[in-house]
Amino acid sequence: MILYSFRRCPWAMRARLALRYAECPVEILEVSLKAKPAELLALSPKGTVPVLSAGDTVLDESLDIMRWALARHDPQDWLLHAAPVAAQAADALIARNDRDFKAQVNLYKYAERYPEYSRQAYRQQAEPWLAELEALLTQHTYLLADHPSLADAALLPLMRQFAGVEPQWFAEAPYPRLRNWLQGWLESALFKAIMAR
Repeated sequence: MILYSFRRCPWAMRARLALRYAECPVEILEVSLKAKPAELLALSPKGTVPVLSAGDTVLDESLDIMRWALARHDPQDWLLHAAPVAAQAADALIARNDRDFKAQVNLYKYAERYPEYSRQAYRQQAEPWLAELEALLTQHTYLLADHPSLADAALLPLMRQFAGVEPQWFAEAPYPRLRNWLQGWLESALFKAIMAR
């Protein structure tokens, strides 16, 4: 079982999180995105990471890899089988994160490439999402339950990226629960394990 990965890629990060949590015995191959190996391109011609090769199974979307891993082993119910309504909410959150928030993070992080607006303006465009997540965290320790779920693990890498653009601003922003949620993940043994060089 091999995962083609790139350490800082948010999509690869969340695939590694799920595989590690689900205790899948996977070999992680770090890929140079400037010199993609032929084996990776043979498995997935689009040439992006992550790509999981497990026997006859090849998956090249991070969310598919996460769900595949959790179907094998999910000791804390990250898939929220015990709460179907929350599971539906997780799907909706992840879809918005991957579509809307990803675009906002790109504009904010690389504001100099998009001079139509200032970095501050791009940050403000993303703040309703931060406020929404902050509100969810008033109800539970994690986004949708009192234990981690697929939504938490899927949203974490982009939120980490967002928080890293202006760390001082994020440290003082009016989102204390979101900040604590992020810090808890970053300090967790699971996250440290998947980010080890």
